[in-house]
Amino acid sequence: MKTLYSKFVVTTMLVMIGSLCIGFLATNTYYHQVVKEKNDAKNVNIAKDIVHYIETAKPEDLNNYLKTLGEIGYQIYVTSGEEGYFFGGDYRDKTLSASVVDRVLQGETYHGMRDFPKETFVTGFFANELINTVGVPFTYENKPYALFIRPDIRLLFSEVHTILAGLMLVMTVLSLLAMLLFAKALIRPITKLTAATQQLAHEKFDTVLDIDSADEIGQLAVSFNRMTEKLQENDRIRKEFISNVSHDFQSPLLNIQGYVDLLKNPLLTEQERQEYAAIIELETKRLSTLTKQLLLLTSLDQSTRIVKREPYRLDEQLRETVRKYRWQIEEAQLQIAYKLEPISYAGDAGLLQNVWDNLLTNAIKYNVEGGQIHLQLQKKSTSLEILVEDNGMGMTTDQLAKVYDRFYRADASRTKQGTGLGLAIVKQIVELHGGTIQMESTMHVGTKVYIHLRVLS
Repeated sequence: MKTLYSKFVVTTMLVMIGSLCIGFLATNTYYHQVVKEKNDAKNVNIAKDIVHYIETAKPEDLNNYLKTLGEIGYQIYVTSGEEGYFFGGDYRDKTLSASVVDRVLQGETYHGMRDFPKETFVTGFFANELINTVGVPFTYENKPYALFIRPDIRLLFSEVHTILAGLMLVMTVLSLLAMLLFAKALIRPITKLTAATQQLAHEKFDTVLDIDSADEIGQLAVSFNRMTEKLQENDRIRKEFISNVSHDFQSPLLNIQGYVDLLKNPLLTEQERQEYAAIIELETKRLSTLTKQLLLLTSLDQSTRIVKREPYRLDEQLRETVRKYRWQIEEAQLQIAYKLEPISYAGDAGLLQNVWDNLLTNAIKYNVEGGQIHLQLQKKSTSLEILVEDNGMGMTTDQLAKVYDRFYRADASRTKQGTGLGLAIVKQIVELHGGTIQMESTMHVGTKVYIHLRVLS
């Protein structure tokens, strides 16, 4: 498997090599398009200055003069057409056609540097060949000569050039090493992140990523630690959920099993048989309710759930809910008063019915004998407000803070029939409709539940 570090190293090397090649090609193009002709013209002027001095000063020892020029950095070839002489550095290739020499002897200027074949930069500028020169004619002691000259490249590289070349080499090596070390430091947090994710894969949600950095990787580490905290919390909730579900399923099942065993006794009276059957029926309904609420919660938890909004009369739905539970209200000797404005609302009627069922049954279940229930629906400026109020047993501040937790029951002994899922379902359905729920409660005074549903424009 290729590591990120090896990829970075290979990419860095490829970038450096690619940059070198591109730079070489760009320099080569610049040389051929701009420098080459200027270099030729410059050397032609130098050659003309040399022959001008020879023709005007008429040095007594021409060979010694040309030898001196060769020693200070030029490669020189002088010929009269019959014989030729070399001064300065040696040419690697001394081939030069007789026609070129004849044209120069006749007065033409030879532009060998300018007309040198367009090959690579190295062979263009550094080609140590006689044809890669400039040639000019001159007369010495009434005899025509041709002077061919080019700079001696070997002598052009002085100590300064050597120092610069060494500087470039050291800079390249140090830059490469610095990039490799930086890459190692950059990848180290990613390696830690990989190891941490592997720990999470084994459900070790207490894993903490220790990366102190202010860059994007540091931000990623912070987000990762937040994720692990959330996973820890979700794992705790999941375990509590399983424990609660197990308890709430086990209790009625044990009751059912116990009373079924009792029913097998042939000596039971009819009254006892009816009493045991009623308890089994009650526990069966409790299991059915719990199963339905768990299925509903699972459906609500799905992030892809889409609320089916259709307009309907909300006041009629609330009125029908009151009629549905009228028998329970009368059985508990409660009084109910409601004030419902005629309002049409675009929402999921099926889901909202669960809200009204839960709130009204809670108001009945946790009320006091002879108590009252108030139900109100009114339209505000930007929302609808539904109030469900009872004057029952109420709740403490601590109990009120936990009422939306799944399986939580304010009645710690669980003597009241219920699953502890109702208000969790209510809160999720209201929030799915873009609404809010607010609850106020005082011990031995009662509870008020406010539902605000946002009106879509």
